[in-house]
Amino acid sequence: MDALAQHTTVLLTEAVDALLTPADPSNPPAQDGLYVDATFGRGGHTRLLLTRLSPRGRVLAFDRDPQALAEAASLSDTRFAIRQQSFSHIAELEGASVAGILMDLGVSSPQIDTPARGFSFRFEGPLDMRMDTTCGQSVAQWLTDASVEKITEVIRDYGEERFAGPIAKAIVARRQERGPIETTTELAQLVADTVKTREPGQNPATRTFQAFRIFINAELEELEQALEAALDVLAPGGRLVVISFHSLEDRIVKQFIARHSKDEYDRRRPFAAPRAMRLRALGRTRPSTAEVAANPRARSAIMRVAVRNGTAQGVAA
Repeated sequence: MDALAQHTTVLLTEAVDALLTPADPSNPPAQDGLYVDATFGRGGHTRLLLTRLSPRGRVLAFDRDPQALAEAASLSDTRFAIRQQSFSHIAELEGASVAGILMDLGVSSPQIDTPARGFSFRFEGPLDMRMDTTCGQSVAQWLTDASVEKITEVIRDYGEERFAGPIAKAIVARRQERGPIETTTELAQLVADTVKTREPGQNPATRTFQAFRIFINAELEELEQALEAALDVLAPGGRLVVISFHSLEDRIVKQFIARHSKDEYDRRRPFAAPRAMRLRALGRTRPSTAEVAANPRARSAIMRVAVRNGTAQGVAA
């Protein structure tokens, strides 16, 4: 593997510990349940998890990236299986059948550092950004006919970019004058020429690249669907562990856990008993100073953990 494409798993031990910590320390489980690595990436979490499970434990992974599937092929452990699907497909698993779900969101270092994938403004490459390169539109294809209004909306909503309007207008003007943008460096330069002020140390194109990547892969919609599915497939006492790397993702996770960590009342039936809370929040963790020093890409990570409440009968119902 290219030296640029090495990957260091963020919050590796902390995530697996959180996934396996028993609800009742005096009665720890045998670690022989089904665990889901919803975003396999390069398999760091899965590999450690397999070392901690019993011979009857299993790990089912999901990933859209063909390179992740190739990496998974190197795992010969019979307790492991992977599906080339987005992680919202955990909804297809049997209800209350899963002991723990780990979601490590965003892109992996090999994806960022492989120029041909088009995720980074640091390298010359095709403006692609698809997680699954076998289907769907690339960013370059979408930009060939997207309207100023739609481009503005995407950059504003998914990149939280205050210069979304001027950037969108510049993209469309460039398209009309010289043809569509096809490479990462072309887009990065256009944004730099448009955005005259930026936070110290941040490339002007950072937020625009983030926005296009999230949009083209429907990442936030996938996350929302996967979280809702987790409520159904987690067994009582099962852990939900989510690592996010930017505020949009973390806000969704935080609000989801908070919403389901309280009794739910039906306003249409004011005298009906509330539905008992379905999750219990177990807090959040950030990378240590030592981890951030060793891997600067870990600096923005936040890990949130929750446990599934209820009895087996209640969940199945």
